[in-house]
Amino acid sequence: MQTQAIIQHIVTWLHDYATQARVKGFVVGVSGGIDSAVVSTLCAQTGLDVLLLNMPIRQKADQFDRAAAHIAALSAQFPNVRGETVDLTPTFEQFERTVLSGSLKHANQDLAMANTRSRLRMTTLYYYGQINGLLVAGTGNKVEDFGVGFFTKYGDGGVDISPIADLLKTQVYEIAKELAILPSIQAAAPTDGLWDGERTDEQQMGATYPELEWAMAQHSAGASREQFSGREQEVFDIFVKLNRATQHKIQPIPICTIPKELFL
Repeated sequence: MQTQAIIQHIVTWLHDYATQARVKGFVVGVSGGIDSAVVSTLCAQTGLDVLLLNMPIRQKADQFDRAAAHIAALSAQFPNVRGETVDLTPTFEQFERTVLSGSLKHANQDLAMANTRSRLRMTTLYYYGQINGLLVAGTGNKVEDFGVGFFTKYGDGGVDISPIADLLKTQVYEIAKELAILPSIQAAAPTDGLWDGERTDEQQMGATYPELEWAMAQHSAGASREQFSGREQEVFDIFVKLNRATQHKIQPIPICTIPKELFL
């Protein structure tokens, strides 16, 4: 792939979109992971105003430190970049105490609380975006956004623009290498950082990103599980299951269209 040409294409697209939208630049949530590091660096290269937010919620120290190191490095390299740490732990824990003190209990409440972290960060990004005249830049990649739906609806999925949503995860790593993203970030195991314990993306989904990208390509080509065996069939089944279960996130919000004659 033409890595440098893709970088320039995205940077130009970001700059043109922001200019047409008459905003000052972008706000990006930095997690210490590869996707947010790449997106924030691409935004920085536009020369427009870029605000990077490190938003810990009972975050593991290594995740917080990688995010902080990236923000410091990018701020030192680009005069148009500034960073802010917004500790959301007290806010999240107050919400947690409030909802968990009620009588309604459910087996899915741990997942609901994990997604609440993402939605709280989305709210924070839009607050800072609005007061500074900035667009919220999304950090989702192609396999997450359109393959397995590995994002939180109205959490990290709630954004204004998606600069890397047409790139597979492995391609994001290629971009990161070209951009000289911090080695600690490039080497870190992908994780959404929404749980108190360590849960990597692979542990949650049951397959690696290269495996899921292979399955996504096979599924798009119309393949069936009977064409595969062993681990390939297992990964194909994982992809299909996740893809089907997350169509409510992948597809646009359904609209109930009223027949015109009912308005007469």
